[in-house]
Amino acid sequence: MLAGLQNVTFEFGARAIVEEATWHIQPGERIGLIGYNGTGKSTLLKLLVGEYLPSAGTIERSRTTSIGYLHQDLLSFDTNDSILQVALSAFEKVIQLEKEIEALGIELEKTGDEKTLHEYSDKLHEMDTLDGYNIHHKTEEVLQGLGFSNADLQRPYKEFSGGWRMRVLLAKMILQQPDLLLLDEPTNHLDLPSIEWLEKYLLHYQGSVVIVSHDKYFLNRMVTKIVEVYQQQLHIYNGNYDYYETEKAIRVEMQQKAYENQQDYIRQNERLVERFKAKASKAAMAQSIMKKLDKLDRIEEASIERPNIRINFRVDKIPGRVLVELKNVSKAFDENVIFENSTIEIDRGDKIALIGANGKGKSTLLRIIAGVESFTNGDRKWGHNVEESFYAQHQLEALNINNTILDEMKECGSQMNDLELRGLLGCFLFSGDDADKKIKILSGGEKARVALAKVIVSKANFLMLDEPTNHLDMHSCDLLIDSLKKYEGSIILVSHDRYFVSKTANKIWEIVDHEIKEFKGGYDEWVKWKERMALQKKEKESSKNIQPEIKKVVAPVEKPVNTSIDKEAKKELQKMQKEFQQLEEKIALLNKKKTTLELSLSDPAIYSDKGKFIDAENDYKKAGTELNQLNAEYEKVFEKIMELENK
Repeated sequence: MLAGLQNVTFEFGARAIVEEATWHIQPGERIGLIGYNGTGKSTLLKLLVGEYLPSAGTIERSRTTSIGYLHQDLLSFDTNDSILQVALSAFEKVIQLEKEIEALGIELEKTGDEKTLHEYSDKLHEMDTLDGYNIHHKTEEVLQGLGFSNADLQRPYKEFSGGWRMRVLLAKMILQQPDLLLLDEPTNHLDLPSIEWLEKYLLHYQGSVVIVSHDKYFLNRMVTKIVEVYQQQLHIYNGNYDYYETEKAIRVEMQQKAYENQQDYIRQNERLVERFKAKASKAAMAQSIMKKLDKLDRIEEASIERPNIRINFRVDKIPGRVLVELKNVSKAFDENVIFENSTIEIDRGDKIALIGANGKGKSTLLRIIAGVESFTNGDRKWGHNVEESFYAQHQLEALNINNTILDEMKECGSQMNDLELRGLLGCFLFSGDDADKKIKILSGGEKARVALAKVIVSKANFLMLDEPTNHLDMHSCDLLIDSLKKYEGSIILVSHDRYFVSKTANKIWEIVDHEIKEFKGGYDEWVKWKERMALQKKEKESSKNIQPEIKKVVAPVEKPVNTSIDKEAKKELQKMQKEFQQLEEKIALLNKKKTTLELSLSDPAIYSDKGKFIDAENDYKKAGTELNQLNAEYEKVFEKIMELENK
């Protein structure tokens, strides 16, 4: 066991978060920690790392267990270091070793002392054991997987926004490779390609992983166990999220039946007591039945504790067929072209998801549609009777900080009464007296939920939503999905939550090669279509390797087109393939030479002759440099071959 809870009770004041909870985390487990907002998921993680102490019971941790904990509070960290330096700090021991080796090398050049030579050799061996020569490559690979470009790596950490900073800290934590990785909402700050990269990485992660997430797709692909915080207890399910949902429904049904059977039993016995207690001859029997009922271990009713109020949109006006039209629109930030000469329209009834990697211009396009972002050239035109409502993080500034949440909702002109508004706010995780809190004391996430609730009651017939699920729990996401399905207006949304997109969108927009591409269908259909396109491309590439005589048999003879160009391309390809083969041979020889040099440096006899040692060490360094250059050249030639084969 790496870590766990044994009969743990934890309380905040008079409120119990968990009571007598037991949970053991074993090596190699991938666990999803779930529960409604406020049930104590983040609290459990803090208990595991020792930030909180339990009221009763024990937190168990192996002395040798290393724990990495990614959470929102880490964003208070700031530095002038580059993001590459921040991520490289994961290799604290290797960096210290590098400094020691450098200092010993300088001393060795000056003195040639044998003791220093042995120490230098030991440090080199330790560096090799720790795979210290590859830390830069590993770090760049992880940062690029999480969406950073090569140009970003040397930029100061402090220049990046909160979401990008969190990616750097996630990269650092991954590179530290702790035995137990605790991730609190890791996908909140990632785009789709980065989420997919993280999934693949964590699936092969050697340690154990505990993930708090509201992303059902992510949990389904990632975890093999679900731990649910519910009614101050931990409920464990051995499967992914889909398994949990099915199994929980069965458990709830069985508990409800057991509860109903017990209630029938109690009522029958209470009737017997009523009949017998007045008769002297039966009084003892009645007393015995009452004692038996008092000792009965009562089963709780299996009512699920969650708000089940429906979110209902009200649309006042029906718009024309076309809500918004963009004609030959271009947008660029200095040299960075987002899209150019793009023409597209949003029709009545469209529910569009705008997806893709961060930095491709999704939010920029949404702001252009909303009319709050200028564009380089082209035309944007509103349709007839369009009443729009735009939700984005920067819209939080429009909230009146001196209002209570309820007052802010009343100003939307929804004509809903206080009771209806409080019910709606319950869906957005503001229960009871929360509705009377002032806007100015709310956290960023709470303000975002108020802004989203305002959009819902706005009576708009066209909604523009930028990451609407970021601050909602799973149940609130489900309520929002249900309401958007029934919504009679049109929607365009940006979201990295694949489950949310799959349940709400009937069209997919993607910015590809500076152009807005439209797919008429839902997310799951789009994924299958992308897979088909990728397969067709692969088949097309492999078909190029078929011998010419076979092609003559299956294809009609036609006059060749652009023969001279084809010949030139073929000639260039053959040249590249020959160069590629030569590079492979050179790399193989250099690797062999490097291995021989490593063996000679590990031979104690070499240290008795300073001249031989320095020559061998210089040869080793030179081989390493040459190998890096050849590998870089190898990759360039490989890319060129792929480019030529795809022509």
